[in-house]
Amino acid sequence: MEKYLGCHLSSSDGFEAMGKAALSIGANTFAFFTRNPRGGKAKAIDEADAQALIKIMEEHNFGKLVAHAPYTLNPCSGKESVREFARTCMAEDLKRMEYLPGNYYNFHPGSHVGQGSELGIQMIIETLNEVMWEDQQTIVLLETMAGKGSEVGKSFEELRQIIDGVKFKDKIGVCLDTCHISDAGYDVKNDFKGVLDEFDRIVGIEKLRALHINDSKNPMGAAKDRHENIGDGEIGLDGMLAVVNNPHIVGLPCILETPQEDLEGYAREIETLR
Repeated sequence: MEKYLGCHLSSSDGFEAMGKAALSIGANTFAFFTRNPRGGKAKAIDEADAQALIKIMEEHNFGKLVAHAPYTLNPCSGKESVREFARTCMAEDLKRMEYLPGNYYNFHPGSHVGQGSELGIQMIIETLNEVMWEDQQTIVLLETMAGKGSEVGKSFEELRQIIDGVKFKDKIGVCLDTCHISDAGYDVKNDFKGVLDEFDRIVGIEKLRALHINDSKNPMGAAKDRHENIGDGEIGLDGMLAVVNNPHIVGLPCILETPQEDLEGYAREIETLR
């Protein structure tokens, strides 16, 4: 089975341009923000441009794409206006993703900001059940979080609780971020197989749909969320290679979110991990 490796690409020049940029760095998947990562209005979809990307993906045997919701979304905020923005944004984004059918839409579950994770989880479930529909062609991915502040999604148990409450269970999955779970206390460096065994026991390995491949600036359990370039962090190159070469991971889209300065840096990391 093929490895699918890529990174975040700028959507400012459209879909086809992202496909060409991916090819230029040896990528066969990529991530992109559905709108400005800080939120705000999304550009109108150019249907012909979306079709041009689909053609590139088919011709070059791409894996699934991992669209990313804005960082500012917080469906479990204590403020109704913030939750309403999350609902509106996600509903719009999922409709727009229908122009690129069969791909993924990843989001950070949010921070409960003092009201407790149980209430936060219920709010996330309510938002998902409001914006998802039976025939949607996109699978929504909950991203594993580092546990910074009051983040929800720092444990596999919390992710399982959210999935259990979602109505359309075939449309929900998980994006596992290696830096985040290491920072949350899972031993990615020395026992990634054990981490996956635990994920399978609690969530179900079939729910693992994509990964963010990041080394970490901080030791395991630091709850900080500071990404590092592959091989330069606490997980290390051997640890990262163990992730991408794991038989459960080969075949899933693996997205680099390392602090590289340019696409050439990502090209080097993709080559290293191939």
